[in-house]
Amino acid sequence: MPEENMKLEDYLAQGGVLTSPGNVTPRYRAELMRMMASFVDSELAGAAGFADIINQGPGVKERIAAARIVLEKTDHADQILKLMGEFGANTDRYATHHPWTDRLDRDAAVGAERTTTDMRLAVFNYPLKDWSDAVVMNLLMGLAVGVQMPEYAMISYQPMAEVIRRIAPVEAHHTELAAEGIAKLMAGDNAEALQDSVDYWTPRVALSFGNEKSSRFVALRSMGLRHHKNSELRTRWNAEAKSAVTGLGLVFPDILQA
Repeated sequence: MPEENMKLEDYLAQGGVLTSPGNVTPRYRAELMRMMASFVDSELAGAAGFADIINQGPGVKERIAAARIVLEKTDHADQILKLMGEFGANTDRYATHHPWTDRLDRDAAVGAERTTTDMRLAVFNYPLKDWSDAVVMNLLMGLAVGVQMPEYAMISYQPMAEVIRRIAPVEAHHTELAAEGIAKLMAGDNAEALQDSVDYWTPRVALSFGNEKSSRFVALRSMGLRHHKNSELRTRWNAEAKSAVTGLGLVFPDILQA
């Protein structure tokens, strides 16, 4: 909490942290809830989509890994959802009364919207085609999460920052499993299908970083809810994704230079 006679806005701008719902302003609460809802919706939608692919795994080991990813992503959503509950969200209805498997058609345009809306990242509006497609998406999106996690881990609402720091290594392991899965698939006759998936998912994952000209960034930074611009995070992801994809023997469509 800020020192006596110190405005909350100044306290946050100087790197202060908040520890409970009772300390926040209405504007801060709205922005924090928006951030938490996006995370929860994305984890639940991602888990739901991946759950449908489990039995397409090429072996028992792969199916166990996929099932664990679904379990862990759902658990991560639950941990943030509990924080939302402290702000008054109806967490039981939130988690169960929504079509998390809802998707657009596979050939829907990049950036298209579904008729049923929620706060999931746009990439989770699109369906997975098969096992190899799911592994590619998991790699590219996992790398995006890896770039975004440090941003979340530094936010000024300490309870959420602590959860993010706790689950970040688990999310990173999901990305490692995806890279291993692609390497194994590349040993077979799958390069063309994997490349098609890289070309498909790259622009859709790039949408996860939002509008590079967002007018909300300055306000969010002043509240300690953001630290780096969307364009900075997207550029970092682009470099890491290109390195990972080319290292696996595939071609990365460097859309930042397109």
